[in-house]
Amino acid sequence: MKRHFLGFCLAAVLLIGVFCPLARAETPDFPAQALVLMEASTGQVLYEKSAHVQRPCASITKVMTLLLVFEAIDAGTLHLDDVLTASAHAAGMGGSDIWLKEGEQMTVDDLIKACVVMSANDAAVVLAEAVAGSEDAFVERMNARAAELGMNDTVFKNCNGLDEDGHITSAYDVAVMSRALMQHEKIFDYTLIWIDYVRDGQTQLVNTNKLVRTYDGILGLKTGTTSAAGSCISAAAERNGMRLIAVVLGAENTKDRFSAASSLLDYGFVNWKLTTPELPELPELPVTGGMVSAVSLECEAPSGVLTASGDAEIGIKLILPENVPAPVEPGNVLGTAKVALNGDTVQSLKITAKTEAPAITFSSALQYFLACFFAA
Repeated sequence: MKRHFLGFCLAAVLLIGVFCPLARAETPDFPAQALVLMEASTGQVLYEKSAHVQRPCASITKVMTLLLVFEAIDAGTLHLDDVLTASAHAAGMGGSDIWLKEGEQMTVDDLIKACVVMSANDAAVVLAEAVAGSEDAFVERMNARAAELGMNDTVFKNCNGLDEDGHITSAYDVAVMSRALMQHEKIFDYTLIWIDYVRDGQTQLVNTNKLVRTYDGILGLKTGTTSAAGSCISAAAERNGMRLIAVVLGAENTKDRFSAASSLLDYGFVNWKLTTPELPELPELPVTGGMVSAVSLECEAPSGVLTASGDAEIGIKLILPENVPAPVEPGNVLGTAKVALNGDTVQSLKITAKTEAPAITFSSALQYFLACFFAA
């Protein structure tokens, strides 16, 4: 009897392992000191390990540098075809660079390309000096922008990520600034480059992010390696309309870095999905005391709802009054559309007037009566 019971237990364990593989994937582990997986549109963290432990992040620092550069481009204070001149300070950078000489000139476009693809420290400094006047002033802006984004674990000391005492961040903060950079779609023109050239073809650039060639749906984003930081990456990818950011800090080597990032992204795409609910048809809303009897409505577009893969009930409930008094002008908020996930509200959308309904006045009523009289 005891032998039969043990056999039954073993069979049960095997069946659970075969038919419930996701149970084993609920607490995955990947080879790195700190990890974060974030969904880009919502900012929701799907997986984390030592997410707020402060660490150096090497050249992933350049994510913030690039964010400020693209914000300057958007503001019109910097342009892709601007020609910048390398200072002695920029030319003196060590580590990964494109060997800029003092006085050498290069366009903003090529400097961004070198900064992203080759992780060029000298190019990053030239860009920083162009935006803020000096690297020190630029670093002040980096820290101010980090504070605005809620990056409470971060202190920047330079614009390129070279090891320096007190230059620290966290996996979570890296995901936050990566998400902000990804709002500038132009960045993907650079992060998806595999091989390109600057200096009229004399200098070849080869992307340090090998996932650009190997991972389905990859968008970039930035690698980094120093002795203090270890091997790091912020990897972004998109599948089925969902963008994920996988941050890996402190891997032992580049192989572990890329393996952890791709496995983390796989985990996210397998276990999560983004669904955009469809708005129901909006009724006309009756108007009291108006020159028209009803107004047409329009509603803000719902954003994607993040759910674990599997069954999830998403619905939209319209909350509107029975009628609304005149006058009504286009854009007036008249109601709300509540987006619910499994009964819990996750989004509240404004329902506004699309058409107008002027209030009835003596003169408007008289004009209406005369118009009807003469039309007859």
